[in-house]
Amino acid sequence: MVKRNTIQRQLIVNAIHELDKHPTVDDIYCHISDKYPGISKGTVYRNINLLVEEGLLLRLISPGIADRFDSGIHKHYHIYCRGCGSLADAPLRYYHELDKDLADATEYKIDSHDIVFNGLCPECQKTDKKGEEEA
Repeated sequence: MVKRNTIQRQLIVNAIHELDKHPTVDDIYCHISDKYPGISKGTVYRNINLLVEEGLLLRLISPGIADRFDSGIHKHYHIYCRGCGSLADAPLRYYHELDKDLADATEYKIDSHDIVFNGLCPECQKTDKKGEEEA
């Protein structure tokens, strides 16, 4: 059954594109509610879940941080800054071979894998170096 494209769903997709850096539900809700104060957080949650179920958005789950959402639904990796909390696409090709290698080693049927690299972005490295120099 195909779900219809509601105004709320379009607002969510637009917000994710406008916010650009893999926003959380709270980021999306705040962005939309500034322009449309009548929208509820429940409506945003419900519609995001539907968009994920339909394969129109990716839900990025990583331990220790809130779920993020990505409109780029192709298989790709991400990089997370532990300083400022930004999450971006990692400029690496997706290694399908990992799926096959693990399937061969374990007899699992592997559909895909997710990798999130953790570190400090260039801006946070500058701040980190300033802190080291002052210490």
